[in-house]
Amino acid sequence: MKKALKWIGIILAVVFLGMQAVQPERSNPPVDESKTLYALVNTPPEIRAIIDRSCTDCHTHNTRWPWYSYVAPVSWFLARDVQEGRSHLNLSAWGQYSASRAIAKLDMMCQEVLDEKMPYPPYLIMHPGAKMSQEEIDLLCDWVETERDNLMQPDTSATP
Repeated sequence: MKKALKWIGIILAVVFLGMQAVQPERSNPPVDESKTLYALVNTPPEIRAIIDRSCTDCHTHNTRWPWYSYVAPVSWFLARDVQEGRSHLNLSAWGQYSASRAIAKLDMMCQEVLDEKMPYPPYLIMHPGAKMSQEEIDLLCDWVETERDNLMQPDTSATP
């Protein structure tokens, strides 16, 4: 029995070490600061603090890759989650969104937080400080409503 457990342990160790050879893409593409949410949307400091703490790791190109993001199989899940997060909402590429898409993204931000889908529950396990209080959720959603209304107003700054 001891011999079998020893071999099982050796096999598991070899498999674990072999998994480390398969590393996912963990990149932070360059950011054009003029195209970020912060450059294009009025973002008060208190809103920026909430977004920086709770959203930027998965929804920007400024992801902080912690040590465990280099250990398979966790690295695979983290890289996939960041890639998926950026595909749904990328605050670093806000300037690529049309006005109607930006409005939809703002609405989505509020709804996902209200539904407790964001911050992503597995992310909160290792980052409990990213959890938003009800006051922060209300503040974020009020900001979303204001900015959505601003985006819906026609641009009257152009001269005829």
